[in-house]
Amino acid sequence: MSSIDLWYTTRATGLVALVLLTSTMLLGILTAGRAPSTLPGFARAEVHRRISVLTITFLAIHVLTAVLDTYVHINPMAVLIPFTANYHPLWLALGTIGVDLFLAVAISSAVRQKIPVRVWRFVHWLAYLSWPVAVAHTLGMGTDMRLAWALGLVTVCIAAVVGLTCWRLLRCMRTKALAPRTVLAPRAAIRASINLDSRTKGAMS
Repeated sequence: MSSIDLWYTTRATGLVALVLLTSTMLLGILTAGRAPSTLPGFARAEVHRRISVLTITFLAIHVLTAVLDTYVHINPMAVLIPFTANYHPLWLALGTIGVDLFLAVAISSAVRQKIPVRVWRFVHWLAYLSWPVAVAHTLGMGTDMRLAWALGLVTVCIAAVVGLTCWRLLRCMRTKALAPRTVLAPRAAIRASINLDSRTKGAMS
């Protein structure tokens, strides 16, 4: 491939990877928020997994073509270690951080059965951090951001994630407000029940 072909491939795969990453974010928020769906839980989890694999694929092509492109020299080390590139060090570092975070999530998911649930859950939360980092990298590094359609695409991605995150927060607040006290504070409810039982027995004796 020529340098111009690599350049176009890098740009295209970068935008596709962002859209796919946004899709995994949206599916994750919907699943965690227990949104009603016609698909059963295992089907949504499988769709989430497949989109994640596609994201990794396009992300790998994006990184590989960026390194192979001779027009701008990017040290292969900069792919995994932030702030080691001379070309746009800040924006490239954000892209590197996004790659590292997403790889950590992918690897932890692959070995989920072999690690503690708390560890997997903590690492999986990093996916939420990888998305804004990837968006910042796209806005700062992407040459297509001068084009209205590309900027509009990124804007739609941001609006979708922000809107769905707000929906989930409101849903959580509403669920806590409507939940009975025994659900919100089971230990306190149990202690109160024990105290009441003790008082009742004392009064009867």
